[in-house]
Amino acid sequence: MKNPFAQPSPEQRSRPLRWLVPVLLVLLFLAVLIWLPWQARQMESNERQEQLIADTLWVEQTLRFELARSEEALAALGADLVVAPPPTPVLRARFAQMFKNGPELVRVAWLDEAGKLMASHGADMPAAGLPEATRQAAEMAHATRRGRYSEPYGATPSTHGLIDFYLPLYRQGQYAGSLVATYSLEVLLNETVPWWFAQDNALSLLDRDDHVVAQRAAGGPGRGVYTHRRDLDLPGALVALSTDSVKGAPKLLPNLLVGSVIVLALGLVLSLVALWRHISRTLAAEAALRQQMAFRTAMENSLLTGLRARDLEGRVTYVNRAFCQIVGLPEEALVGKKPPMPYWAPEAMGDYEERFRGVLAGTITPQFETVYQRSDGARVPVLVFEAPLVDVYGKQTGWMSSVLDITDRKRVEELNRQQEEKLQASARLATMGEISSMLAHELNQPLAAISSYTAGALNMLERADGGEVQPGLLKRALEQARQQAQRAGQIIRSVHEFVKKREPLRETVSIRSVVDGVRALIDLQARQAAVVLRVELPPDLPPVLADRILLEQVLLNLTRNAIEAMQDTPPEDRVLRIQGAHGRGQVSVSVIDRGHGIAPEVAERLFSPFHSTKAEGMGMGLSICRTAIEFHGGTLTHAPNPAGGTIFTFSLPAQAAAPALG
Repeated sequence: MKNPFAQPSPEQRSRPLRWLVPVLLVLLFLAVLIWLPWQARQMESNERQEQLIADTLWVEQTLRFELARSEEALAALGADLVVAPPPTPVLRARFAQMFKNGPELVRVAWLDEAGKLMASHGADMPAAGLPEATRQAAEMAHATRRGRYSEPYGATPSTHGLIDFYLPLYRQGQYAGSLVATYSLEVLLNETVPWWFAQDNALSLLDRDDHVVAQRAAGGPGRGVYTHRRDLDLPGALVALSTDSVKGAPKLLPNLLVGSVIVLALGLVLSLVALWRHISRTLAAEAALRQQMAFRTAMENSLLTGLRARDLEGRVTYVNRAFCQIVGLPEEALVGKKPPMPYWAPEAMGDYEERFRGVLAGTITPQFETVYQRSDGARVPVLVFEAPLVDVYGKQTGWMSSVLDITDRKRVEELNRQQEEKLQASARLATMGEISSMLAHELNQPLAAISSYTAGALNMLERADGGEVQPGLLKRALEQARQQAQRAGQIIRSVHEFVKKREPLRETVSIRSVVDGVRALIDLQARQAAVVLRVELPPDLPPVLADRILLEQVLLNLTRNAIEAMQDTPPEDRVLRIQGAHGRGQVSVSVIDRGHGIAPEVAERLFSPFHSTKAEGMGMGLSICRTAIEFHGGTLTHAPNPAGGTIFTFSLPAQAAAPALG
C-alpha cells in the first residue's frame, strides 16, 4: 500500500515540467499561426504606403525644383531688362533658351510699368488681357515686391489647366514692369514625373477646391488603397499633388500557407530537441562555460592591448598581463588600488585628477591620449578607450578601459612630420625658383636697357664738359629709359593684378583691354616656349558687361594650355592666335593653337572637374573657365583646328545701348 504522505521523487516533480514545454509550443504555434500572416500582410501594406509617401515627396520636390529653376531664369532675365534691355535678337535668343530648358513653358511676356506688352514668346496673349487669377497674383506681387503664382485656371474635363508666375521688376525702388510666365501643368507632369512612377500610380494636381487641373495615369486609374497628398510650396498659390497607386491590398492566403509550414516545422524541431537533450545540453553548457572561462583568461593574457576594469568608485578590479607590462607593475600592486595611481606621471597629474572626478560623477572621456610612467621612470604614451562595464542584468558596475602603447606610432608620426616639412620646403623652393627665374629673365632686358640709356646720358653730359648739351639726344636716351622702366613695371603689375584676391565686379570692358591686361604674361610664356603670338581683334568689337579679372583668368588659362599643347610642334609652326569676332548680339574670342589636338575620348570629359591630360595637372582649369564664362551668361566650346591643333572659343553677350521703348 502506498504511503499517502510520501514525498514525490525528483523525477516525478520534473515530469509535469517536461510536458509543459510541448503544450506551450502548441499554444504558441496556434497564436503565431493566426498572428504572423496578419502581421506580414500589415507590414507589406505599411511598406507600400511608406514607399508611396517617399516617392510622392520626391516627385513633389522634382516639380518644385523645375519651377524654381524657371523662376531663377526669369529673375536673371528681369535683372538684365531693368539694367540694360538687350537687343531684340539677344532677347529672342534668351526666350528661346528658356523654352528649350523648360518645355512646360507656354508663354513668356514682358510688360512695361503701364501693362503694355513689350515682348513675348510662345503662345499669343489672351485678347481679354491677363486672366483674373493672374491679376490677383499681380496685386499680391506688387504688395510684397516678390514673384507670385496665380491659382490654376482654364481646366475643363477635356483640357488641363494652366498656371502663371508674375514677377514684378523694380529699378532703383520704382516699379519698372513685369515678366509673366505661363506653364502647362499637364506638360509639367509629363516631363518631370518618371515613367516608372506614372506606370504604378495615378497622379493629379488639385487646386484650392480639390478640382483636378492636371493628371497623368499611364497605368490606369488608382484603386484608392494606397494614396497620398502633398502640397506644392508655391508662393501665392495652393496646388496639391495627389497620388493613387494602381496596386491593391496584399493577399492573405500565400502568407498563411508559408507561415504555417515554417512555424510547424520549427515547433516540432524545438520540441524534440527540448525533450531529448535537456540534460545533455545542461552538462554541455557547464563544460563550455568552464572552457570559455579558460579561453578568455588565456586570450586576455595574450593580448598586446592592456585591459583595466574599475568600479564606480575608481578602484581597480582587474588588469591583464599586457597592462602590467605597459606600466611595469605586477597585478597585485594594481588590483584594489584607488587613485592616485602609481603609474600616473607627475606632469599629467592635473589631467588624471580631472578625469577621475568625471568617473565619480558618472561621466567619462570615451577616447583620449595620455602618458603613463613605468616603475623605472620611463614615459609611455598610450591611447585609452573607456566604456561602461555592464553586468548580465544590464546594470552598470564600473568602467572598462582598453590601453594601447602608441610609442611606435608617435615615432612614425614624428618622422612623417619631419618628412612632410622637408617636402613642403622643397616645393616652396622649387616654386620660388621657377617664378624668380621667369621674372629675372623677363626683367633683365628692360633693366639692362635702362642701364645702357642712363650710362649714355651720363657720357653725353661728361663729354659736354661745360659746353652745350644736345637736348634732343639726351631726351631720346631718357625717353627710352622711361619706356623700359614702364615695361618692367607693366610686367610686375600684371603679376600683381592677376594674383590679387577680390570679389567679382561686373563692368563694361573691352576685349582689347582684357588682352592687353595679360599680354605681358602671355608674351612671357610664349617666348619661353618659342611660340609666336598673334592678336587679331577687329577695331569695332563691341564691349561686354563682365568682370575683367575673371576674363583675364580664362584667357590666361586657355593660352597657357595652348602653349603647352605645342611643345612637340616644330618651331616654325608654333603660332598662337587670339581672334575676336562679333555677330547676333554676341562677342566671341578664339584661342587657336597648332598643337597635338584633343582625342575624342578625352573631349567627352574635357570640362569635367578633376579630369586632366597632364601628369601634374589637377583637372580644374577648363572647369573653372567654363564656370566663369557661364557666370556671365556665355558659353565655352572647343573644335579641332583644320590646320592642326585646337580652337577654344568663348562667347559673351555684347553690351549695347538700350533700345527706345515706345
